[in-house]
Amino acid sequence: MDDIPRITPLIEASVRRLSVQEYSPSQIDQALGTWLGLDTQLIADETYFVVEPVVQSSVLAACGGWSRRKTPYGSDHGAGRDDALLHPRTEAAKIRAFFVHPEWARRGIGSRLLEICERAARAEGFTRCELGATLPGVPLYQKHGYLERERVALPLANGETLPIVKMEKAIG
Repeated sequence: MDDIPRITPLIEASVRRLSVQEYSPSQIDQALGTWLGLDTQLIADETYFVVEPVVQSSVLAACGGWSRRKTPYGSDHGAGRDDALLHPRTEAAKIRAFFVHPEWARRGIGSRLLEICERAARAEGFTRCELGATLPGVPLYQKHGYLERERVALPLANGETLPIVKMEKAIG
């Protein structure tokens, strides 16, 4: 919880600078804090990780986690929250809230975080992971064996939508 004041600006920098090719400024503005933001339940569950660079420990390079709860994506203020626990044998763990600071992008940090999350979910008996990828994140997840299930448009308060891709992978 002590890292929240550093996580929030990391998320904003990541979304604002790494999503500009796929999303409009108004989509980004509307999605930050609702669909794209921190879910503190992940921190409370101890399934959320931050990466602090050794050379610059005052900043965060990345954050991301996984969940054993039904909420598929979104921040503390997102719609459709369901904190009920998933059944590891029949339901997929959720990969959640991955953000990399633009200055640390394309260095393998997201890949390493993803491996840590998959390993932790597997250790709790999950055999599948699923996620809702933002468009800039799709190549990372495809590289790690995630397959597209469907494309959805999340509603934004201004009437626009935020396209994401639901993806899944067997890990067991």
